[in-house]
Amino acid sequence: MKIQSPFRDFPPAVAALTMVSFFVAVGFGVVIPAIPIFAASFGVSATAIGLVISAFAVARLVSGLLAGKLVEKYGERLVLGSGLLMVAFFTLLTALANSYSELLIFRTAGGLGSSMFSVAAGSLLLRSVDDDQRGRAQSLFNGGFLLGAISGPAFGGILLNISLRAPFFIYAITLIAAAATALIRLTTTKLGEKSATPSINGSAMRIRDAMAIPSYRIALALTFLGSWVLFGLRSSLVPLFVTDELKASTTIVGLGFTLAALANGAILLKAGKLADTKGRRHALLIGTTLVFLGLALLTLAFHPALYIGSMIIMGFGGAFFGSAPAALVGDVVKGRGGRVIAFFQMAGDAGMMVGPILLGVIADLASYRISFLTTLILFSFTFYLVLALPKGAPTSSQEEPIGAKEIRLNNRED
Repeated sequence: MKIQSPFRDFPPAVAALTMVSFFVAVGFGVVIPAIPIFAASFGVSATAIGLVISAFAVARLVSGLLAGKLVEKYGERLVLGSGLLMVAFFTLLTALANSYSELLIFRTAGGLGSSMFSVAAGSLLLRSVDDDQRGRAQSLFNGGFLLGAISGPAFGGILLNISLRAPFFIYAITLIAAAATALIRLTTTKLGEKSATPSINGSAMRIRDAMAIPSYRIALALTFLGSWVLFGLRSSLVPLFVTDELKASTTIVGLGFTLAALANGAILLKAGKLADTKGRRHALLIGTTLVFLGLALLTLAFHPALYIGSMIIMGFGGAFFGSAPAALVGDVVKGRGGRVIAFFQMAGDAGMMVGPILLGVIADLASYRISFLTTLILFSFTFYLVLALPKGAPTSSQEEPIGAKEIRLNNRED
């Protein structure tokens, strides 16, 4: 039986970007466990170690719109490749850092390159495919990240036994491989005319124009809330809750996260296909329900088995949040809209950053469960947002989303 490639029905850009995402995620997975240990080797406090980790995310957030503007001016291929090479350069400097201050500066500087890469990749991916392919394309792209993120940490642990600096050298190599893939495979000739078209009517879509379209505003809120739960909450409070309150080992913590990733990967492509065939609203209703149920189970958990069950359920739900909100943005952006894509990604980054801080304060003042309950109440607003979306499969690429025609006419009058 001949196995068919999952990329067979998509333009070449989707396969190339998925390969790029895999190289990036493998390297990132290798370096993630090394960052806090390497920072601790300089004899700094836990707060200082946390600053190294968060500084990269802060740099990504504040440079998002700049990255979007660069995409609009110079195109995705150049910005994507340059961003990856920038991260590789500062990762090499990080590996050679001789003090905590150098580590902090070099790690933070890499955030700009990371922002350039993610905005350029997101922009090219969303506009390279038709509306009825966008959910599956996003799932394939996310699958590259997921596969790399699962395999990377295993190598990272081995490298740490060799040297605290070794993972950073490996990460720099995988970033160079990703940049080479982007610069070689994402040429205008290989992408085709559709992906090479810079914009519609000679200008990039503006954020204020996108904000006038309801589905874009909903996509911003969904990615903020989804990131709050699936990345912010799970990465900050959940491990502490399992070890401190459920009295389980770190092995159980890791098992829950691994099974969640496997559950996510198991239905990632199916979730994307559902978003394309049944509509973004249909897919998001399933995803929202699963994440809500998983979060509710976590809030009530009194045994490690319930924690593991909640992580698996949220893993399934996260597969829908990984593709449908981005597909909504792609439905809105016609042509190149770097800043519109960047603003969407910044909403997700904000959820990952704001969530842990506020929930940490609540946990300190009250308890972990009160933090979870607060998140559950906030996340319930997602049902209202999703139900406000139109039913059915997305319109064809030739049709404009509701509100876009009026915006286009207004732009001509400006």
